[in-house]
Amino acid sequence: MTIQKFQKQIEAIYYERDAARGVPLTFTWFVEEVGELAKEIRKQPQDMERLREEFADVFAWLITLASLLGIELEEAVQIYADGCPKCNTTPCDC
Repeated sequence: MTIQKFQKQIEAIYYERDAARGVPLTFTWFVEEVGELAKEIRKQPQDMERLREEFADVFAWLITLASLLGIELEEAVQIYADGCPKCNTTPCDC
């Protein structure tokens, strides 16, 4: 699934509810999901399935924030297409 398709899928599932909640509260949910991801990363041994789920949740909430703010993430990530956006090299030479 492309980033664009994923963004459209998340919008279809959650946009109405997320828009009603608003950006500030949605950002709070995003931060909570990042915290859950951090907890899973720190666990030893790591449960790879739980890690995948938490990464997916964080990405879904990031997508939601982008949608609420009118950002197409497929377009936004293009700033990295030529390498580091500051020095345009891969790996970064900054």
